[in-house]
Amino acid sequence: MKQLLLPTKPFIRAPKRLPRKNPDAAEDVQLTLELLAEDTFDPKLKTHKLKGNLAGSWACSAGYDLRVVFQFVKHKAADAILLEAVGTHDEVY
Repeated sequence: MKQLLLPTKPFIRAPKRLPRKNPDAAEDVQLTLELLAEDTFDPKLKTHKLKGNLAGSWACSAGYDLRVVFQFVKHKAADAILLEAVGTHDEVY
């Protein structure tokens, strides 16, 4: 069952700066989000729990150096994914 993706304002703003650094980033992020909604733990995503300041959040790979940070939440009594951040490894961690 496909999960609902709920983007936060910082998540929505972040991809606007990605194409300057990596022209293929927008497409990579879009493909990752589609796969994330279909199967959060698909091996291609390398989904993992985060620790430290980001404890409670999860991350997945959206390409060589791109990461998507998210949380599992309930939305209108259904499971959903709250998209928190997207960017390079150094930007999101």
